[in-house]
Amino acid sequence: MEKTRAEIVLPTSNLAEDIAFFTRKLGFRMEAIFPADDPKVAVFTGHGTRFRLDSDAEGQVGALRLLTESDHELGKFGAGMQAPGGLMVEFAPLNPKVEVPPTQHEFVVRRLQDRAPWVIGRAGMHYRDLVPSRLGGAMIASHIRIPDGGPVPDMVHFHKVGFQLIFCYRGWVDVLYEDQGDIRRLNAGDCFIQPPEIRHRVIEASEGIEVIEIGVPADHVTEIDHDMTLPTPHYRPDREWSGQRFVHNLAAGADWKPFRIPGLVARDTTIGENTKGMASVLVVRKGSGDIPWVRHDGDILFGFLMDGTMTLQGEGQPDHSLTPGDAFVIPPGMKTRFSSVSNDLEFLEVSLPAEFETRAI
Repeated sequence: MEKTRAEIVLPTSNLAEDIAFFTRKLGFRMEAIFPADDPKVAVFTGHGTRFRLDSDAEGQVGALRLLTESDHELGKFGAGMQAPGGLMVEFAPLNPKVEVPPTQHEFVVRRLQDRAPWVIGRAGMHYRDLVPSRLGGAMIASHIRIPDGGPVPDMVHFHKVGFQLIFCYRGWVDVLYEDQGDIRRLNAGDCFIQPPEIRHRVIEASEGIEVIEIGVPADHVTEIDHDMTLPTPHYRPDREWSGQRFVHNLAAGADWKPFRIPGLVARDTTIGENTKGMASVLVVRKGSGDIPWVRHDGDILFGFLMDGTMTLQGEGQPDHSLTPGDAFVIPPGMKTRFSSVSNDLEFLEVSLPAEFETRAI
């Protein structure tokens, strides 16, 4: 079988000085140079790449990015430099810290009947954006569905993220997770917390599966792990990733307690405890008694209506009649009230941080 090898072709206007620059200064190895009497081309390898500098190549000069864990190199070379032949060399952290931008607070209502477009995303899944502004990049909330059941064409991957929730709204989905045993089935009402960088792979889903996914920050990287095979041989339920534990919370047999707002009850998913207070995830139902007007002082407060109906009233806002599939965000300090609550009401509440104050007006 013939071997195939890829290399990037880049133009140079000064091959002779580029050779010294890339080998001595940046640690690349020269693999080939020709013609011998008047070199026009040199091939280099190193740092996970192979490229060809060609004096006769046409096109833009382009850039070569070097990713490094070395603070010394980042400090020494700064943002980058230009090679003698014109190629820009950029330097960036190999594993940059996850930065969550400050929340740009706003009151949001996103209704299913408004028919926002479904976008085909990773592994053929359909995504509906529940918070289009993403609160200035602080979070992303997606309604995800897989129309056809069966095996999912997914690969082992992980997310460079600060917080990530997968809540099953309808149907079921099977997923494999690093160090968490064999296949985990997520049924309607169940949820996963995927700690930062835990490797996982979606295996199979029921027909009509729908999940709600919350990610912080909104823009985060998904990387494929071509080396890991799931399931992994060891079961380590107490393992932490960036201070968070994997959670597989089941709806069955849940303990319902008074909610932070009178007139409602809720079940806790243990996510506050297992993220060390970073976030809380509750499922809320109608209780007994009147529901008052309230204000909260949390940062992010997201809701998604799963069953029943209610009216969301907000200070200075028109009343919003909510039905299943609708989402909302209530900013801190805003006076709001849940009214006209149906007996079968059930909604998902996600808050960051987990602990905050709610005050009845």
